[in-house]
Amino acid sequence: MPEASAKDSHIYLRVTQEQKELLERAASLKGLSLSAYTLFHLLPAAKQDIDTHERLFLSNRDRDLFLSVIENPPELKGKLKEAIDKYKEDYVN
Repeated sequence: MPEASAKDSHIYLRVTQEQKELLERAASLKGLSLSAYTLFHLLPAAKQDIDTHERLFLSNRDRDLFLSVIENPPELKGKLKEAIDKYKEDYVN
């Protein structure tokens, strides 16, 4: 379990009185403070937004092609093969 840390940062939201009352009512129904209620709902949404932004999505065709190349790599030739051979000569064994 992560070690508890001091909560010393603040986020201020400007809302209408109606919005504040709605949020406070919902928090109260859950038995939470307004801050806890807000965090409870915002943190998963923030994590999902980050995950969606950072994840690479491939089509089925692209995924199959990627896996095929990993399982059956093409034969190296040309300058790439020469560079790898030189690296092996210089640094391996």
